[in-house]
Amino acid sequence: MSDLASKKCKPCEGGVAPYTPQQAKDMLKQLKGWMVEDGKLAKVYPFQNYYQTMAFVNALAWISHREDHHPDLKVGYNQCRVEYSTHAIGGLSENDFICAAKCDALSKL
Repeated sequence: MSDLASKKCKPCEGGVAPYTPQQAKDMLKQLKGWMVEDGKLAKVYPFQNYYQTMAFVNALAWISHREDHHPDLKVGYNQCRVEYSTHAIGGLSENDFICAAKCDALSKL
């Protein structure tokens, strides 16, 4: 498990600024296969079938609930696109990268 995956999300309240493009680029170095597109952290996870895709989505929903940080998902038969951004601050935060690392850990189970 990566160091990021072991962290917990923290509420982003007043005074927390979104990451700059350079900060986001530096954080991406800790993740594999993720990219920043349109201000969101995104990755597509491939699966063999619909059942595996939905199992991933349901497990991710549980993780998201526990972290109180929820991604946007685009679900297809054999893939799921996961997108994170921190709506409260209008950009990316450490929470997005923490949850991305948790997604990667989940996909390896």
